[in-house]
Amino acid sequence: MTDTRQIKIAFFDIDGTLTSEVDRSIPERTKKGIQEARANGHLMFINTGRCFQNVEARFRDIGFDGYVCGCGTNIYCGEQEILSVTQSHETMMDILNIAKATDVDLLFESKMHVCFDLSRPLHDPQAQRMYQAFLRRGYHMPTNLEDPSFVSDKFVIWFQEPAQLEAFRKVSDKYFDCIDRGGNFREFVPTGYSKATGIQRVLDFYQLPLSQSYAFGDSNNDLPMLQYVPNSIAMGNSNPTSLFDQVSYVTDNASQDGIWNALLHFSFIG
Repeated sequence: MTDTRQIKIAFFDIDGTLTSEVDRSIPERTKKGIQEARANGHLMFINTGRCFQNVEARFRDIGFDGYVCGCGTNIYCGEQEILSVTQSHETMMDILNIAKATDVDLLFESKMHVCFDLSRPLHDPQAQRMYQAFLRRGYHMPTNLEDPSFVSDKFVIWFQEPAQLEAFRKVSDKYFDCIDRGGNFREFVPTGYSKATGIQRVLDFYQLPLSQSYAFGDSNNDLPMLQYVPNSIAMGNSNPTSLFDQVSYVTDNASQDGIWNALLHFSFIG
């Protein structure tokens, strides 16, 4: 029987953590380090704001023990789905209507699909680029958001003026926590769920103590998990750099083998 006192468990953000901040590739030593850590008996998890359908095959192919997706709303341990939280159609229509009224760009996300509100033109260049990227990947993107069968798990918006965000949040704050992703980009997660609550559910599943958990991140939506675990690692390319003051260890940039070096430092590999 495996001695769980020897098992460490690591949770990795994707963008800017697993991927290079330079070109979004996955550094080879990042893949190698995660694979070696698993071979040494440790548990490796992705912990991302992305919903599961948006965790591309190139990430899954590295080999992970599970996934915390959608900021803690959808969790897989091995092949077992242990949590799936979906918002009602009525809630999503409240969000869609206020998005139209305030004219913000809106992207709904769930474990099954991604979909933009295309009843109006997308204003923000980042939103436009993301839409084109999803098209290229062949993602399922429903267009009839008012269909009674349409539901979603979380969403993001882009706004042009602060007044738009203020008006939007008068409705969204009834259901969702708002995460500042920088600039005019905001992520919205159901109240009571986060990357930190996702970690605790995984620890409960494996009956592991919090003291054996490690979290790797690079941005504000990683703060809940970085503040929750005792062993928190910020990538050298983190933005904002204020994350450096809120973690127990700062590693190198993702493009400079930051994951590999941190796994060495914390004795996952050697």
